[in-house]
Amino acid sequence: MFITKKLPQRKCIALIAHDHKKEDMVQWSVHNKQMLAKHELYATGTTGKLVEEALDRPVKKFLSGPLGGDQQIGSLIATGDIDMVIFFWDPMEAQPHDTDVKALLRLCAVWNIPMACDRSTADFIITSPFMSDDYEAIIPDYSGYLKRNIAAE
Repeated sequence: MFITKKLPQRKCIALIAHDHKKEDMVQWSVHNKQMLAKHELYATGTTGKLVEEALDRPVKKFLSGPLGGDQQIGSLIATGDIDMVIFFWDPMEAQPHDTDVKALLRLCAVWNIPMACDRSTADFIITSPFMSDDYEAIIPDYSGYLKRNIAAE
């Protein structure tokens, strides 16, 4: 069974970038400045600071990813307060918080949140007609899972 969640015209977008991808995120953000200006931006610490400076507009910043910023954004995904994630992660370098990264990927899949992990996918998402309109996202209805009978061991 499924339920729907309305993604409004003004979306809440989380921006995250690993160290070797931060410049790419800044360049992408500047290239998409006009579209991003129509939405609320959230970001992990350093990425948020760099994007905020490059765009000259406020970005809601959380902790640095390894210090819990990924988990703070994950919490907002789980509560329905983030509508999409642009996460430029570095596939060529192990991260000390790889488990947090995997958890963020899983949460996006669980809640059917659009997520881009590279610039090409981010370009496809940001240029979608759904970026400027309301969108009814279909997500699984987890009420049965939450009400399941768990036997004590």
